[in-house]
Amino acid sequence: MEISRLARHALGTFVAAAVFAGCGDGSGPRFAAPLSASGALANGDALTTGRSDRSRSWMAPDAKKHDLLYVSDSFPYGSNDVYVYSYPKGELKGKLTGFNEPSGQCVDKAGNVFIANFGTSQILEYAHGGTSPIRTLTDSSYYPLGCSVDPTTGSLAVTNRLSMSFTAGDVAIYTNASGTPTSYTAPNFYYYEFCGYDNHGNLYIDGTTKGSALEYAELTSGGSSFSALNLNQSIGFPGGVQWDGAHLAIGDQSAAVIYQFAISGSAGTKVGSTPLTGSKDVVQFWIQGKRVIGPDAGLADVAFYKYPAGGSPIKTISGLGEPVGATVSKAK
Repeated sequence: MEISRLARHALGTFVAAAVFAGCGDGSGPRFAAPLSASGALANGDALTTGRSDRSRSWMAPDAKKHDLLYVSDSFPYGSNDVYVYSYPKGELKGKLTGFNEPSGQCVDKAGNVFIANFGTSQILEYAHGGTSPIRTLTDSSYYPLGCSVDPTTGSLAVTNRLSMSFTAGDVAIYTNASGTPTSYTAPNFYYYEFCGYDNHGNLYIDGTTKGSALEYAELTSGGSSFSALNLNQSIGFPGGVQWDGAHLAIGDQSAAVIYQFAISGSAGTKVGSTPLTGSKDVVQFWIQGKRVIGPDAGLADVAFYKYPAGGSPIKTISGLGEPVGATVSKAK
């Protein structure tokens, strides 16, 4: 597995006590393996890269009237804030502060936005255009990375990349996006990356083994355990996972592409691909109709592409430090 091009900077910040390992030539994906126990944070310690001050959050008076694009600008190059833009124009409409490594995002039918706060073991829920969380979900002892909302039940799934004791992660599912979650693990998974529900409430995840072999799995609607999902397309490093309305879309951070798969039983057959031409490290993308939004941690911008055609960006938002996650909340 390629080592994260950004991981080495965590070493300097935490003085050899960080979640990310560090080396490489600057070309790898955003998330990679953590340090061994001898070089890791003490068990139960959260990261201290962000600020808890949410008083600096703001939103334009007309923000709620617009469809809004939320973008996580994460550590170490980013501001540790979430920027909010009108969609699709891309005009800055607000900023949410007080995060500690804001990461993957998702949205429910009501337009409420969920943001995985990687460094504090929390998922924060914001109403469309709101400046303060309407709910904070505790994800005790884990580092949450990605999320998805079940369109059939409203339950929230969260991929916990790994535990704070630097053991395997899991998937936490919050019934009705509230309360205490139920924990699920998948065969062979150690690092849990991203997740996505389809239209029928089936949940798909990607990740790797402890030895860096890529893994994919499915939890069928109403099921009690994950089963392995076999894809006929190799992927360099797992990125975002999202149902596009007809197929399962999975990103490859290291190859600048999103693949589409038709799912039948335990098999995923590639039926298409979306090249993200010119991108360097799109982490958690977001498909919105005939466009896909790619937060690019490598280029420090957010690019819009035609979907599923892909190609060169049709629009770019610049001025960020390290964008890693995005979602779109529709105006009511």
